[in-house]
Amino acid sequence: MAAVLGLIAGSYEQVTFGYRVNTDEPEWTAKAEFTHHAHTGSISAAAASERFVVTGSKDETIQLYDMKKKIEHGALLHHDGTISCLEFYGTSHLLSGGEDGLICVWGTKKWDCLKSIKAHQGQVTSLSVHPSGKIALSVGTDKTLRTWNLTNGRSAFIKNIKRNAHIVRWSPDGDKYVVVVNDEVNIYDLETASVTATMKNPKRISSVKFLNNSILAVAGDDEKVRFCDLGREKWLCEFKAHENRVKAVDSFVMEDHCVLVTASNDGFIKMWKLYLKEELESPTLLMEVNTTARLTCLAVWKPSSVQPPAEEPAAPTTTPQELIQELSKTKRVRIAAEEVILEDESKPKKKKKGGGKKLTE
Repeated sequence: MAAVLGLIAGSYEQVTFGYRVNTDEPEWTAKAEFTHHAHTGSISAAAASERFVVTGSKDETIQLYDMKKKIEHGALLHHDGTISCLEFYGTSHLLSGGEDGLICVWGTKKWDCLKSIKAHQGQVTSLSVHPSGKIALSVGTDKTLRTWNLTNGRSAFIKNIKRNAHIVRWSPDGDKYVVVVNDEVNIYDLETASVTATMKNPKRISSVKFLNNSILAVAGDDEKVRFCDLGREKWLCEFKAHENRVKAVDSFVMEDHCVLVTASNDGFIKMWKLYLKEELESPTLLMEVNTTARLTCLAVWKPSSVQPPAEEPAAPTTTPQELIQELSKTKRVRIAAEEVILEDESKPKKKKKGGGKKLTE
């Protein structure tokens, strides 16, 4: 893990906050690195790769930040409506989902929109790429859960879940995934593509994060964060993290413990030390910083995170059995422009000119 980390938070006030945290110091502190008012609407999503940080907004744009050069890198224009979700796959590709029902695949080398797909008949509320890079999941306001085969760029499965889900996440090992509907976490098994268990949270869920392959951190419309063991299908413990609603959770692993990062409507970003042992105990506070804004989303920038080497894809798979068989292999694939042949594509818009402006406090 890098000695220096970046904390990026978006807000209702349209401002993006950037902080640096030196993890080698005995007491962690967050040093303000920049505040940026590039959006004209509230910020709805954030994501980070080894080099870049991106934010999405109700203003229909995705803003780019080069964290190594510490400069703005322009904006991406393709969606019509709010940007609802952003996720990097490694360092080479960014996936975005929006209110317009589109999922876009962006190449990070030139920041071209390689392909776009009309993924849902309503808003794309969340998406998640499998750790192998071979498939992605998305949920939307058309009450469907959709699986996208990224080796041939086609829709693999469509499941009618009869309710509007707003979060979907793969487990780190890729053998299961969770779909969140209001206050429920539905646990799906990869092989059967069916719900194996449902965990109910006291409040509507705003954010979830896998801490390892079985423990899920859950934040909702209250001040608490709860931990769920998906394997044992039980809640482990909970703790009061903030004075107001917790809007986002993220995490990363240190030598012998996990660091949980939380952001809230109360304006605070906090970092917590958590030991992932069998009898889970409440975490201890490592650091907190007050942005004085109403925070909406969070991303942790880890400059040392390196994607494992990519391999060429196997032959396209079309059936559930073949897809599961391919995913059981350990190889990874890259998502190249010629491999993502997505249906219902529209002509990509060009990247908005701009960028190069120094990020300042």
